[in-house]
Amino acid sequence: QVQLVESGGGLVQPGGSLRLSCAASGLTFSVYVMKWYRQAPGKERELVATVQPSSSTVTADSVKGRFTISRDNAKKTVYLQMNSLKPEDTAVYYCNARGPYYANQKNDYWGQGTQVTVSS
Repeated sequence: QVQLVESGGGLVQPGGSLRLSCAASGLTFSVYVMKWYRQAPGKERELVATVQPSSSTVTADSVKGRFTISRDNAKKTVYLQMNSLKPEDTAVYYCNARGPYYANQKNDYWGQGTQVTVSS
């Protein structure tokens, strides 16, 4: 059974930092594309950052220069380092695993989400 378990969310003041973690189990982590999404109240889910099995990354323009995604295949964990946080970063953050990257038909797994609140 595949599980993605996020952690690291919480309440932080504007300008602060948080690091989210997503620990995966039940899948061959190294061949999955890992992504972080977020969803703010009343808004659609937004793709924040992607890390390929090769560890190449893409981040959304809204967080570029502030957020960094990375992965540790040995620990089966993907991270999202969030710096210079703004109130508009407040959302539930979700981890997503899609793969295997070489398969024609890919699996799609989601974590339960972790709340990030940026407020003074």
